[in-house]
Amino acid sequence: MIRLEFVLRRKPGMSRADFQAYWRNVHGPLVARHSTTLGIHRYIQLHTLDDPINDALAVARGGMEPEYDGVAELWWDNPETLAAANTAAGAAALQELLEDEKNFIDLPKSPMWFAYEYPQVNPSEYVIAHEHGPLVKLFFCLRHLPHQSLAEGQLYWRTNHGPLIRSVAPGFRMQRYLQVHYCEDIPGVKAMSEARGITTAPYSGHAEAWFNRGDLMTMANIPEAASAMQIAIADEAKFIDFKRSAMWIGKERVFIDRR
Repeated sequence: MIRLEFVLRRKPGMSRADFQAYWRNVHGPLVARHSTTLGIHRYIQLHTLDDPINDALAVARGGMEPEYDGVAELWWDNPETLAAANTAAGAAALQELLEDEKNFIDLPKSPMWFAYEYPQVNPSEYVIAHEHGPLVKLFFCLRHLPHQSLAEGQLYWRTNHGPLIRSVAPGFRMQRYLQVHYCEDIPGVKAMSEARGITTAPYSGHAEAWFNRGDLMTMANIPEAASAMQIAIADEAKFIDFKRSAMWIGKERVFIDRR
């Protein structure tokens, strides 16, 4: 399964509420209408919450980039399915989506990349942070340290940090955890980025984890959870450039799910 991550900042002069309303009510249905033509298997919008937890996550890491306003997440079955959208009808659909994106997205500051998943905790795909449910999804888009290559950063993340998080996940009361690694070898994203005038480079990937929001709020007051957090952050510092990374929580809206 291939994922496209499109990390969004709202158009200047637009409030986050207006941005998310347009994205949910206008653009989301437009993507859904073209999904068969484009071979899209799943499509989820992650809407950033205005929540003090976001600031707390950044402060705990010595400061980070501002959170984004949302993330568009799309899945294809395989590279062949993705390539099959390279038709006249597919090109027309992509152009219509691009023209609508200009109505609400600050495109130069909204990077996109293709990625592969590496499930770590609870591989079930049916954990969703629904709008009115108790769960929230934590999204951590990260860049590796300057002295590391992309491959080195991703290798440490997968083979060292992943097992560490699995070992402390019960202390976190974590419901699910995935690593999603940027892949340079999948064609198409360069042309898509250039068509949008995107100037922000892709991240090395992102981590995503689902929590009960109440657990996140009380984590610092629970010794086991506080210890797990300290262990995780200390190891993150071995491969993540916090100042060039961002982390926040949000709610998911599922538009397409053809599993």
